[in-house]
Amino acid sequence: MSSDRPTLPPVRLPSDAELARDALVAPLLARAVRLARWAGPETRVGAGGELVEDQLPAAAEALGLTPDDDGAAYASEAWRVAVDTGLVVVEEPQDDEGGGEDGSVEAGGQLALVTGGAPQDVLALWLDALETALADATAPLLDDLAGLLGEDGDLDLDALDWDPQAEAEFLDGVLGNLYLLTVTEGGSGDAPVPLPALAASMIVPDDMGEPTDDILEQVSDAMMRLDDQFQVLEPVGLVEYQPVDESLMAEEGEEPAPAQEGDDEDVSRYGMVRLTPLGLYGVRARMLEAGVDAPAVGDLADKGADVLLDGVARYPEASARAETHAWLARREPLPAARELLAAAKGTDAGSPLRRLHCQQALSLVGAEAEPAVREVLDDPELGGLARVWLAEREAADVPAPPEPMIFWLAIDTIAAQLDAVGGGDLEELQELVEGLTSRHGGFFDSAWRVEHPATPEVLEAMGRLHRDKRVAKEARKAAFKARSRTAD
Repeated sequence: MSSDRPTLPPVRLPSDAELARDALVAPLLARAVRLARWAGPETRVGAGGELVEDQLPAAAEALGLTPDDDGAAYASEAWRVAVDTGLVVVEEPQDDEGGGEDGSVEAGGQLALVTGGAPQDVLALWLDALETALADATAPLLDDLAGLLGEDGDLDLDALDWDPQAEAEFLDGVLGNLYLLTVTEGGSGDAPVPLPALAASMIVPDDMGEPTDDILEQVSDAMMRLDDQFQVLEPVGLVEYQPVDESLMAEEGEEPAPAQEGDDEDVSRYGMVRLTPLGLYGVRARMLEAGVDAPAVGDLADKGADVLLDGVARYPEASARAETHAWLARREPLPAARELLAAAKGTDAGSPLRRLHCQQALSLVGAEAEPAVREVLDDPELGGLARVWLAEREAADVPAPPEPMIFWLAIDTIAAQLDAVGGGDLEELQELVEGLTSRHGGFFDSAWRVEHPATPEVLEAMGRLHRDKRVAKEARKAAFKARSRTAD
């Protein structure tokens, strides 16, 4: 039986068209587009491509903002995104004899993609904007830079306790944890995650019982840094964020103590964050670029049935069903049924789970699969599956299975279920095992002879699972016989 499990569960994403619409209304990218359309030959920039200071009030007004310090800051941020994404192209300033010191600007080729590009073009543009936002989020805070200016006006970077790579890796880790909480079955799903829990997931060791004061202080520090970072990342559409309640700030150090388990105080006051659908897309895109296996529902829709059945074997039930629906939607029912059945054959370790998912897929095909199912009634690997499928649909003229097929199907089914649950909840499988042995007197007298590669392993598992000690002992004896037979 297979032990392969994906690095991450599959994520269910909206269509590229829906995501592209979300990207275009993300405030940061929308502002960058407006500034790119506002800019012209008279727009002046400095040596780094930034808008010169006396252009910022006009840029703020172009965004519908008040031309004060806040408006100028928003305009400056949006302009940086416009430059970094290619919405505008900046010609660096020339220090010629005429004293010219400002660069010039023209519309970039990417601007046309906003209205004329495909959804994938818009999403690529948004991913570039996301990189700019992430760089801003991990940059030193202005307060941290205060007092680090030398007499010549330059920053004393050696005195700044800031490691850009460590900051970026920490934020990537936080976003990865948030992604995992969102996509994992039984995780947060669409619900927001408390900021203290997210910070603790990065700081508190898994094997630690009661956190020490030092660990709690580190969690508080991380919370406050994340509070600033998520406020930077919300305008790009990556997250929805409820900031830390300012009234919780301690007078000294301005850091709130993280909420403890059992606190009556509303945990939402300590900050709540969730990835948007666009955020899930963005984090997944960055994971894929980094070589992480981060599947999405729909990835297998254009693959063969063998890839589908192997792939959904690793998926939670709801995701497997959605993936199968997507696969079937692209195919005619009867050829699809034949392809599924052909892919379900085999005696390799993953074959029992493939057959289980084949049977589930055929239930989605419906009555049009019946001719293909009847074609395999005499197949030793698929005949039992075919009879179960036909019986469930109350089909006529279903031949009774020969006894060897009954026992082969029983072993195959338990092998598939063992693989499906892995190390998870075995209660349902325990009921299957006990029900099977109660219906078939002398089950183990025949089961150990079944020519199935998983027979010894299945019988051993039945011995572990069965709560009747006498029956469990019979199962272990049968497993020993099966191993002895295969060793001969």
